[in-house]
Amino acid sequence: MSPTRRTAALGVLAASAAALPAAKALADTPVVELPDADEPAAKLALTESRFEHMLAPVNVNGRGPFNFLLDTGANTSCVSHKLMEKLSLTSRETARVHTVVGVRERPIVTLDELQVGPRNRKRVRAPALPIKGSEVDGVLGVDWLKGQRLEMDFRKMSMLITKSQQDDSQPGKVVVVPARRRHGQLTIVDADLSGKRISAIIDSGAQGTLCNSKLRDMVRASEARKGKTEPPREVRMESLAGEVFVGESVFLPFLRLGGLHLGNVQVTCADMHVFDIWGLKDSPALVLGIDLLSQFEQVALDFGRSQVRFDFV
Repeated sequence: MSPTRRTAALGVLAASAAALPAAKALADTPVVELPDADEPAAKLALTESRFEHMLAPVNVNGRGPFNFLLDTGANTSCVSHKLMEKLSLTSRETARVHTVVGVRERPIVTLDELQVGPRNRKRVRAPALPIKGSEVDGVLGVDWLKGQRLEMDFRKMSMLITKSQQDDSQPGKVVVVPARRRHGQLTIVDADLSGKRISAIIDSGAQGTLCNSKLRDMVRASEARKGKTEPPREVRMESLAGEVFVGESVFLPFLRLGGLHLGNVQVTCADMHVFDIWGLKDSPALVLGIDLLSQFEQVALDFGRSQVRFDFV
């Protein structure tokens, strides 16, 4: 089944499930990245949470594995309060952490070791978040991906962190889209909605795809010109940190990401703090969540070459 038809078919499910974006964990503290791109490749089997988030096995201080949510929208890795208590971690400081909703002061803990497959880091400073539920023990952010490549295989439920490599588009099979880095994340630059330029952020930590009001207004204006007027449909959402917010269901008639074309894509409009963080409050923008990303066989984010690869099923 093509991404276009699969996205349209799953759109109602995404709205009725009240999609849960992750806490963004964009910390004001310095981000400590891997020292170079010569680390060994790390291939890990993933599991899926009940909210369709991808969970990676991570060891902390020699214990685990613990379930860390794979979040390409977070620039730093975090632990949950329950893992902080389980490992008897203490905090002597706090830091400002940006979430999808706003800015919060969170305790900072020091991890003696954080290990992802064969890769490990010592003395890691990580925010502790009040993550709800028992499934998620922490957040694995893009601080592990300096100049490297993350491949998310949704069919095999696996992830691979490896060296940057050249990709080329293959008609009908693979689309490679240029991007730029901002706060560690990759933002697709070659994207438009019905021929009008927009920005699109890759965020595997968001269950549902979000747009801001600037993009919604573009859609509503187009609908009005065609004589289509329907009352807004409200969608209630809650972040993993328990932050509740309300959005509006919107159908995107025609979305292009590089050479990739999608139609009738359902998203949720909410002018969240995350758009302020990325400097996209005043321009049409989209946050591509796991609901849309998982419609592909594989999505690869290459931070060395600033590009995103989409593999079709």
